[in-house]
Amino acid sequence: MENNPPVLADFADPATAIVLACRRLDARGFVAGVDGNVSARIGDDRVQITPTGVPKRLVTADMLVTIDLDGTVVDGATRPSTEFRLHVEFYRARPDLRAVVHAHPPAATACASSGVDLTIPALPEVVLDVGAVPTAPFAIPGTDALPASIRPFVATHAAILLANHGAVTAGDTVLTALMRMETVEHFADIALRARAAGGLVPLTAADVDALVARRSSYALAGPHPLENA
Repeated sequence: MENNPPVLADFADPATAIVLACRRLDARGFVAGVDGNVSARIGDDRVQITPTGVPKRLVTADMLVTIDLDGTVVDGATRPSTEFRLHVEFYRARPDLRAVVHAHPPAATACASSGVDLTIPALPEVVLDVGAVPTAPFAIPGTDALPASIRPFVATHAAILLANHGAVTAGDTVLTALMRMETVEHFADIALRARAAGGLVPLTAADVDALVARRSSYALAGPHPLENA
């Protein structure tokens, strides 16, 4: 895995997928120091998650920790990420979700720290796969306040900005959650550039409806972005 670029099949195993996602987050500069965390649901009430205090580029499969939906360690020799509550919030509310990624990508975090609105439906790929990206109010990391801050959005969103903190994305696989993080960062970068040029110009409601109607062609699903912004 160190010497060969990953292929799609490598993401089939949750533990391997988590490690690959960690490497990708580090390579893209979406995390610094020991920032970020990645998890995968491996049973109805079991979650495998990255350990606390380990740079994502150094995470290995044997470091991963298995917890239940209360955060109790079931298996593993290390401590789970202090942000496990953020992940469990998604898993408790959404049985359809199998993975969660939390990171601090620079453009998305800049938007989350300066009030730039990413609920505007401006890019087709965002409407198709992510929808609106709301911003949850600031909450102290590692506390119960953090999952509470995203609670109003979890049922209808798979990508959320965390005010003055970063972003969190979820999906049916680790790869999906990771790609959504990349999409959010790409959108945020464009939004910041557009802001300097006069602001994002939203797609028309008819165009958004047409894009949503095409989701089935791409095996995508999710709420209508204009109805859940």
